[in-house]
Amino acid sequence: MNATSLLTASTRTHPARPASAREAGSPAAGSAVPAAPASGDIAADEFRSAMASLAAPVTVVTCYDATGAARGLTASAVSSLSLDPPLLLVCLDRNSRTHDVLVSAEAFALHLLGPENEALAKRFAGPTDQRFENIPLASGPTSHHAPQLADCALRLTCTRYEVIEAGDHSILVGRVTASDCLGRPAGGLVWHHRGFAHARPAEVPA
Repeated sequence: MNATSLLTASTRTHPARPASAREAGSPAAGSAVPAAPASGDIAADEFRSAMASLAAPVTVVTCYDATGAARGLTASAVSSLSLDPPLLLVCLDRNSRTHDVLVSAEAFALHLLGPENEALAKRFAGPTDQRFENIPLASGPTSHHAPQLADCALRLTCTRYEVIEAGDHSILVGRVTASDCLGRPAGGLVWHHRGFAHARPAEVPA
């Protein structure tokens, strides 16, 4: 799979990684050569290598565009932000072809993936016009806000709360309005050292 990573840490040339920063296999035409680091900054390659050691959850973020079409991408730069109100954030590369749709959507859905969802993560890191092909969607009270993928452990529906520009990324902050759990453990699929890894709870000594 020719996809680029959502993680700032991942190398841009690795063949199998989630997409966030830039859509899979489609570097922005005429994109500028990265500028030399400012005085005191760590070099970009060194920073990517360091951040590759930081395990991150693998998720799929979906929304409807202005025409009502389903759009989405695989994202690993995701975190909870606030308990009151309930906020989370997703970091999006501004070169991504899904960036403008997501930051302008009134609502979006965040899907937490488990180890059984590697194929789903790869699909949404692939070509944009194939991401929803033969992907079952769930129907329900929150499905009219954002597309709901049927095969995931947990879905969080959010309204757009704020968009913050940060370097070459936008931070999309969502206010969580609904949580749909399918009755099995959520999460467990992470991105670590430029590849998928499966997380599990640590064993507690008896």
